[in-house]
Amino acid sequence: MTDTPADDLKPSFRSDVTVELVKHTASDSDVLFAARVSTLGEQSLDELQKDPERSKGLINYLMRDRHGSPFEHNSMTFFISAPIFVFREFMRHRVGWSYNEESGRYRELEPVFYVPGESRKLVQEGRPGKYVFVDGTQAQQELTGRVMEDSYRKAYEAYQEMLAAGVAREVARAVLPVGLFSSMYATCNARSLMHFLGLRTQHELARVPSFPQREIEMVGEKMEAQWAQLMPLTYAAFNTNGRVAP
Repeated sequence: MTDTPADDLKPSFRSDVTVELVKHTASDSDVLFAARVSTLGEQSLDELQKDPERSKGLINYLMRDRHGSPFEHNSMTFFISAPIFVFREFMRHRVGWSYNEESGRYRELEPVFYVPGESRKLVQEGRPGKYVFVDGTQAQQELTGRVMEDSYRKAYEAYQEMLAAGVAREVARAVLPVGLFSSMYATCNARSLMHFLGLRTQHELARVPSFPQREIEMVGEKMEAQWAQLMPLTYAAFNTNGRVAP
């Protein structure tokens, strides 16, 4: 997001999220280096790649028996753009993660807001711990979109009015809702990412079921797809062993 003259700022609405892998030092070889140094000392990459099946077996063994530290010797940095309420859930993941989020204290926030798409289930049925979400009616979908957009517009108008009157950004931002889009860099290793995915995605192979809010699951799915390409052996072992972080 970049600074734009106030007169040009008009609310816009999104139902998606952005996840970009901006840099990484992450490969299956990182796991192998870390695991084999304890018994064989330092090895070259060529030596590690001589026996692919052995490498696959070692990674699966580490995952299965939950020897987690070899999965920490790598790094991935993602750029994420999502509603603020997603980040509030995201930052409950603290071990193995680093975050830097855009600041409403130092820059004027742009009016980009979240409105659920048609595929987003709207109605919760059942009691806590045993509830499910089901599709809303057409009337509920129309109501949700209309009320959210109206509320966002009014909130952003109030924000602009306060800024125009000279109120500090850090004070004026208090009127903005959690449906406002923010952005951040999030850096993690494979072990911390696996823990995140185990809690924030639903998957048929998961040994322990999870029931994440759909919006953070959307972020998790995009991160997972990019990680799977970097560390295919680790990713396969994660799925084979029930998607439980080692």
